[in-house]
Formats: sequence, structure tokens, C-alpha cells
Amino acid sequence: MAGQAVGGRRVAGAATQTAAGSVKAFLAAIGTAVRRNRAKRGMTRRQLAQASETSERYLAQIESGSGNPSVSVLRAIALALDLDPAALLPEASAGRSAAAGHVLDLLAQMPAGEWPALIKDIEGRVMRTEQADRGRRIALIGLRGAGKSTLGRVLAQQLGWPFIELDRLVEEDYGASIPDLMEMAGTATFRRHERSALSRVIAEHEAAIVTTAGGIVADPETYALLLRRSHTVWIKARPEEHMSRVMAQGDFRPMAQNRQAMDDLVAILDARRTDYARAEAALDTSGEAVEQSLAKLLRLVERWIRS
Repeated sequence: MAGQAVGGRRVAGAATQTAAGSVKAFLAAIGTAVRRNRAKRGMTRRQLAQASETSERYLAQIESGSGNPSVSVLRAIALALDLDPAALLPEASAGRSAAAGHVLDLLAQMPAGEWPALIKDIEGRVMRTEQADRGRRIALIGLRGAGKSTLGRVLAQQLGWPFIELDRLVEEDYGASIPDLMEMAGTATFRRHERSALSRVIAEHEAAIVTTAGGIVADPETYALLLRRSHTVWIKARPEEHMSRVMAQGDFRPMAQNRQAMDDLVAILDARRTDYARAEAALDTSGEAVEQSLAKLLRLVERWIRS
């Protein structure tokens, strides 16, 4: 009997360790989801902490996987990120349909390098009926400092087309700057205005050069609309060039904490890379003068200009 008891304790101990490991992995997955979604939206940890009314220290623990957030804390964080709380749970897909589950299982078996081509194929099937609706609208997407506004303005001048900065339309509609809008009304309100402005541009302009905020990819519905109804080009550059160009524009905020700022920038690029890569074309402006990048951009969009 004593031997059985010892054996029983051994089994129970192993089961406890397995359960603890499962919980640890679960919390780590939540932390990864919070961190990536924060980076995708270009939010600092302090900004998310303030928006979710969670202490910055506790948020850091959650992101590292060492914190165990309550349901209410997780809900507050999700709402601050403009997400359904279930989006932060690694097991949220448990109730998916059999067909969707099978598709996701097959995707998990594919090499990551094949995903971009697969995404384009799926989008091509979904958007085939709307191809003609893109007109000659050309949208430049990407992180601030890549050269979107500079290239977009010059390209529009050369073509004689309207140049539209989506953020400026939002500011005109709301009657305040984007930072003030975000502070007073929150991210969700900004995203609604952004989508409304994009819909108006599509309705009013058959041909135009449009630049968007780098975080437009954080709103799946708005980004899908942009991809469906315009030809998109990802304007990109090396992280250090993004930083130096923003500073050259007179914005020294990124240098307040240089190392942390660069780490945040790299994290944002990493979190958005897959979404940016859904654009029809990409242009790297690293180390190039405006004239060089413009010549490359003209070659990229030539087929759309003539359509």
C-alpha cells in the first residue's frame, strides 16, 4: 500500500507539472499576442497601459508571460487595442468550423516562405469580381519615414492627379489633429473616421495618389477595403533610415529614449511586415535620393496608370 501511495504521489506530481507547463505556455501565448498587437498599432507600452488603465509594470509582466491577467484586465487591454477580447486568447479558435479548422491545419504544415504567394492567391479569388473597381487609385502604405508623402506628392504632380493624405482628411472631418483625436476619442473613433474618409475617396476619385497612416493595417476591414479598391505599393526603408528621416522632419521624440525607440520601431516593422507584404508591389527607398525612388515607383505603377 505504501508503494502504491508513493507511486500515486509520483503520478500526481507529474500531472501537476504538466498542468503548470500548460498554463505557463498559455500565459506566454497571451503575452505574445498582446505585444504583437500593440506593436502592430504603433503603441508604446506606456500608451497601452494608460488606455487600458493597467499599470505599466503589470502590462510588462503580462507581455513577458509572467503575469496572469484577470478576465477584466484582459478585456480592458483588448478594448484599448480595438480588438475582441477573444483575439488575445490562444485557444479562441477552438470553436471554429471543421472546414476552417482543416484549412488552418493545412496552413500550419506549409513552410512560412510560401504564405505570401498563398495569401495573394486567396485574395485574387476573393477580389476577382472587384478588380475593375480599383480604377487608377494608387495607395502608398508603410511606416512613417519611408518616403510615402514625398514620393506621393511628386508622383501626383507628374501625373496631374489629386494627391490625398488620408490622415489630413480625418483631421478635417474631426476638426482636430490625429494625436488630439486619439487622446480625446480613442483609437476606435479614429479608425471609424479613417474608414469613412477612405470610402469617400474611393467614391469621389477614379484616379488619385493616396497615402495612408502606417497603422492602417491594424484595422482588417479598412485595410481590406484599401486592397480591394486601390493599387497598393509598400514604401519601405531600413529601420535606421526611418528614424533619421523622422528626425530630419523636426520630430525629435524618437530620440527621447534612443535604444528603446529603435527597439520599438523594429518591433512595429516586424508585427506589420506580413500585412504590408500583401501590397501589390514594394519599393525600398533605403539609401536613395527622391529622384531615384521616383523613377522606380513610376516603373512599378506604369501598368496601373494606363488601365
